[in-house]
Amino acid sequence: MKKSLLLTAFVCSSFSLSAQDKKIAEECFKKADYKCAEEQYTKLVEKEQIQKYQSEYYNILGTAQRRLGKTALALKSYESALKSNPLSAPVYANLASLNSQKGNKTKALEYISSGLSLDAENPEFYLTRSKIYDGQGKKDLALNDLKQILTFAPDNIYAKTGLANLKKNNGDLEGALKDYNQLIAEKPESLLYNGRADVYFKMKKSKEALTDANKAISVDPKFAHSYVTKALILFDTSKPKEACENLDKAVSLGYEKAILADYYAKCVKK
Repeated sequence: MKKSLLLTAFVCSSFSLSAQDKKIAEECFKKADYKCAEEQYTKLVEKEQIQKYQSEYYNILGTAQRRLGKTALALKSYESALKSNPLSAPVYANLASLNSQKGNKTKALEYISSGLSLDAENPEFYLTRSKIYDGQGKKDLALNDLKQILTFAPDNIYAKTGLANLKKNNGDLEGALKDYNQLIAEKPESLLYNGRADVYFKMKKSKEALTDANKAISVDPKFAHSYVTKALILFDTSKPKEACENLDKAVSLGYEKAILADYYAKCVKK
């Protein structure tokens, strides 16, 4: 009886410590303290015995590493997550996204195909594949993927902005602007102001672009992409110092620095 009580107490104590560790890790990630998140989730994956949870921890660890610019480590973490749970659609989505970013489109499409067999209504797969198709000049396929999202998630803002961005990428700037104006009228969000800022930027309307970029930041100061957009506008208007400061802000909020390498090349080293 005494041994049984001691075992129960040990199990309860271990569970409590695990829950506390998980809470600390989640708080680090939520605060965009990705160095702390990386440390905490590394501890969690080493301790966790249940493969499903271990996979979830590896997946978040990979995202934290990705936002720290540790792409190679992120890829290994995602692969470990898949090994722990080969039936996790979110892991396939991250592997597809990262491989696409690294230029391995064929591998990305393979992960998307596998992921869709597990979850045919996960918007991430269609969004990533649409971008790949758009980059390959397969405009109809890119359009079909975005429309597919709206069949099961009619309010998906990323699909709607994706449709506007397809017009923008195809040179229909007026059409893209019209779409963004309508979307902002329905629901003014940081993502939408940022998207319209990019349209204005491509229309060579720097004043309007900067106004929208600032509006996006005021709506959500933690939306990293807005600082990147603002930096591009500032580079274009010969304000490199301010532009580089905005790049740094974007990175501090989790934007992957590796993606910004070409823009950072314009920054004067101290």
